Amino acid sequence: MTSPFSRPALVCNDQSGSHDEAVLEQIVESCREHGAPLAATFALPDDEIPGAAELARRGIDLLLVWTGDGTINAAASKAAGWDGAILPLPGGTLNLLSKELHGDRPAPDILSDALRGKGRRQPVPMIRSDSGDAFITIVAGPATRWAEVRETMRQDGLIEASRSAPDALDEMMNAPGVAVAGHGRAYPAIILTPTAHGIRADGILTEGTADVLRHGLAWLGGDFRDGPSEEVVSGETIILESAAPISLEYDGELGETPSPARFGLAASAVDFVATA
Repeated sequence: MTSPFSRPALVCNDQSGSHDEAVLEQIVESCREHGAPLAATFALPDDEIPGAAELARRGIDLLLVWTGDGTINAAASKAAGWDGAILPLPGGTLNLLSKELHGDRPAPDILSDALRGKGRRQPVPMIRSDSGDAFITIVAGPATRWAEVRETMRQDGLIEASRSAPDALDEMMNAPGVAVAGHGRAYPAIILTPTAHGIRADGILTEGTADVLRHGLAWLGGDFRDGPSEEVVSGETIILESAAPISLEYDGELGETPSPARFGLAASAVDFVATA
């Protein structure tokens, strides 16, 4: 079978704790077996993520991004307007975008399907705001402090993370919450998810000890969306309000924005390949 792609390139991070040389060899070999050997490799942090002009200059038609969600976000932003397609592969901690597009599968299996034409190429819904864009989720509110605890645990271990956990708990329970404009109730965090029909806003619930524990475990152990929550509203535009600056997590990257903050639904300016 002839591959729909002939000149793939790879973005990876060979200094990441998730980097696996054996998986890298499988990726390289899979491209070769399907008649589409890698035309370029951009190894972070030494190399830069290629932009649309660089990808076009090299004749790249498929960009394999084998990293975490934050780097996939950056690669898609830099590739805006390029006529090729991005294939996210699981190479980070949570791999939420890869799971959304491919299911929870190994990178070599996903790549093989894409190179054999077993995938869909299309833009994906995303969230745009003045503070940044997101292809999977934006978490807004003081509960995002748990993301710092998760990163500490990943880099320094459980003991160090346990020292910062009380501060994260205090922020989640006592700092000014965040609300959707016109919907009253404030939450420790609101999760914004782009869908084909609008941005869904879900408020996380901390109404008892069990809820708080489940949220802590969800943030530390994997997908923060697994904690208890309730849908607030869905629409093409969501405005969030708080009595304090709003802490944010965009596809795994932390930030902050003044209140009120506007978030709008958009379509990605580059195609993605989905195999699920």
